Amino acid sequence: MTTSEPQFAAETGKRGEFVRQANRFTGRPDPEAGRYQLVVSLACPWAHRAVIVRRLLGLEDALGLSVVDPIRDETGWRFTNHPDGRDPATGLAFLADAYRASDPTYAGRVTVPAIIDLRAGHVVTNDYPQITLDLSTRWTALHRAGAPDLYPQPLRAEIDAINADVFRDVNNGVYRCGFATTQEAYEAAFDALFARLDALEERLTGRRYLVGDTITEADIRLFTTLVRFDAVYHGHFKTNLRKLTEYPVLWAYARDLFQTEGFGDTVDFDHIKRHYYVTHDMINPTGVVPKGPDAALWLTPHGRG
Repeated sequence: MTTSEPQFAAETGKRGEFVRQANRFTGRPDPEAGRYQLVVSLACPWAHRAVIVRRLLGLEDALGLSVVDPIRDETGWRFTNHPDGRDPATGLAFLADAYRASDPTYAGRVTVPAIIDLRAGHVVTNDYPQITLDLSTRWTALHRAGAPDLYPQPLRAEIDAINADVFRDVNNGVYRCGFATTQEAYEAAFDALFARLDALEERLTGRRYLVGDTITEADIRLFTTLVRFDAVYHGHFKTNLRKLTEYPVLWAYARDLFQTEGFGDTVDFDHIKRHYYVTHDMINPTGVVPKGPDAALWLTPHGRG
């Protein structure tokens, strides 16, 4: 997870190979059950998207899932949450080991989500915006029966436009607030964030989902920020004009998604809070993790049938 995750174009790599683009691995793994492992942090909103999509599409048996320890130190993402300190699927102690195995000269950041080829032990892709789109559009042969179309062709232009606005002002906007080093930068990001949330509140007043009549990629990308908003961003990142619970429509929309299979059952508030409040010692040097807010509020009726 980073202070900023700029969007980038993916390149196509051959099966089982990776393509480097700046600090990215941008291979496009062909669907093959059992060959690849998705490595995520349950704390990270960028990785959480892939967890939700994997669940919604019924890819659990086809694409394995490895979860890193939520506490990241100078060694990076690690598997100290497992009894022997290694991920049983990949054998890794540190995700960085897979990056170095893929490219010994790699000097970029080690990020999640990442998809690893279990045969080669290499990172095929860490292209987080493309991973979820590929799972929706390239892995269809492995989808469960009746799986939703999360990126329907007729709505892609509208989904892409919403995603761009949400990424700039909301997904990345909370980080721009939290890691701002000047008052001016903080206030610019703060104003853009809440202007966008106000616009989304208005957009969702007369519709259940952001685009079309069913859940799409756009809802998933917004949800992973909203579900972290009051627990982390409101206080830790100083996005405190309003809480999510103070937006009648957005709060109901977020609860509607949370109570949908694949959303709330992939949320881990313990991982989320421990990662942000313990890892970001520049912002929270005491490492004290707040007890609230009350997660049971997410299960209250939302009224969006």
